[in-house]
Amino acid sequence: MAQIKPEIRTKAEAWLTDIFDKETKKKINNLLESNPQELEESFYKNLEFGTGGMRGIMGVGTNRINKYTLGKNTQGLSDFLKKEFSGEKPKAAVAYDCRNNSKELAQVVADVFSANGIEVYLFSNLRPTPELSFAVKHLNCHCGIVLTASHNPPEYNGYKVYWQDGGQLVPPQDKDLVEVINATEYGDINFEAKKELIHTIDTEVDKVFTEASVKNGSFDTSASARENLSIVFTSLHGTSITLVPDVLEKAGFKNVNIVQEQKEPDGNFPTVKSPNPEEPEALKMALELAHKKNADIVIGTDPDCDRLGVAVRNLEGKMTLLNGNQTMLVMTWFLLEQWKKESKLDGNEFVASTIVSTPMLKNIVESYNVAYHEVLTGFKWIAKLIKDHPELDFVGGGEESFGYMVSDFVRDKDAVTSTLLACEIAAKMKEEGSSFYQKLIELYTEYGLYREELISLVKKGIEGEKEIRQMLVDLRENPWEEIDGEKVVLIEDYQASTKRNLQDHSEEKIDIPKSNVLIYYTESGTKIAARPSGTEPKIKFYISVNADLDRVENHKKVNQELADKVSRIKQELQLG
Repeated sequence: MAQIKPEIRTKAEAWLTDIFDKETKKKINNLLESNPQELEESFYKNLEFGTGGMRGIMGVGTNRINKYTLGKNTQGLSDFLKKEFSGEKPKAAVAYDCRNNSKELAQVVADVFSANGIEVYLFSNLRPTPELSFAVKHLNCHCGIVLTASHNPPEYNGYKVYWQDGGQLVPPQDKDLVEVINATEYGDINFEAKKELIHTIDTEVDKVFTEASVKNGSFDTSASARENLSIVFTSLHGTSITLVPDVLEKAGFKNVNIVQEQKEPDGNFPTVKSPNPEEPEALKMALELAHKKNADIVIGTDPDCDRLGVAVRNLEGKMTLLNGNQTMLVMTWFLLEQWKKESKLDGNEFVASTIVSTPMLKNIVESYNVAYHEVLTGFKWIAKLIKDHPELDFVGGGEESFGYMVSDFVRDKDAVTSTLLACEIAAKMKEEGSSFYQKLIELYTEYGLYREELISLVKKGIEGEKEIRQMLVDLRENPWEEIDGEKVVLIEDYQASTKRNLQDHSEEKIDIPKSNVLIYYTESGTKIAARPSGTEPKIKFYISVNADLDRVENHKKVNQELADKVSRIKQELQLG
């Protein structure tokens, strides 16, 4: 059996003191006696905040999600709130999703807040993450916490922090908070709840959130068009079942077929390998039901209901899964059209997306004379744009990883309202003798056919983390000079905050926060981005290629040519 490193043993034995409960100490002793590898994985580092908060495997140790790591976070956050809002009485909203232990961990968070004199609004049962974002503003809270690990495997859970505006924590508060948390000791955690400070939220927030979702996701589509749209919906065992069916019904969609086998919330996600709507397998049952019901559209949401996968019928009538970029393109076009019809476009609007999403979105947005902004991966950066520019109206925005936000009543990606918007578009297009897919192809003819593909390489554990870091070091030290026979003409390094033009050897500064991301551009507009995931043990490569499309009828031929190009690039760069 492998030897336990002295520094790991020291960290583990610190968890055998009276600060920790009997069950925790029992598990630590078992690891010390029989599983040194798991012990090292559990203690070799502290969990860190990524693009989506703090996320990790549940278990004992500093590198695991448990009552003590979350308690330490909440104690640090409590101290930070009292300092930031001295003279006020801080309030916090707390929600949780369907994951194993989420309810219990949410109670721990609420207890620690209350023990520190902070008033808490705790949801009585699981709720979608976007409702927590909404609740922070609606209840005039200073912060919000949601216990979720989004689409990660069942062994994961997580902790996302929201600020007064309903957006996730961003600079400068995030770094200041991390410093306070890092200075907090486990012995500093106050678990002695003051029950009188914990208020249970039942359905009162549901009502106003649902009304806001219907208001922002509905337009001038006729009642008959909504009734004639056949929808298949799956919550993939997650939280969306609590709100999405009600929102669709209130908006006038009567023909909603729910995948019953996936209706009940369950943190083990028994019917899918991964509860991730990006994965085609996750929507298999929904597609089978769509075939039986001859449905027009299929929608599936991830466990905490902030992302959605969409399938619609193609030009041959076959149900086809769209990627996040494609859904985002049609949604944004539709919103811009509605704003234009209502004479709401006056030059003070903007749309936002991320640096790894499709370049085609910029083409569409700017054709409406609307400002387009790109930010780092993660909706917290889009929310920050809204917060930093109150003089501008936010139309909508999304990212390639299946997230979209309609207007700014929620400050995070929102699959509740986006599901309604997708159905609204499908109903209107069907009534006009077109379709969601037909409109996508028409957009390709107008703005160029773009094809994107994401390659995620999983690298687990300590060695995997080192391997991911080294891959990005190698890319910086030995950059690609040519891709698929095309010269690389531009390299953006978001860690160095530089944009290097390889043709005229000029260099510009990138004026957004630093991040470990590299993006390559070739002379034909091919784009390849590389970044480590902020929430999973993966390195991600985003490939985007494009070509002109002269007629709708030629889209399959051009799309196949681009698919072949992507295959060549993957083989040449040894990706996947």
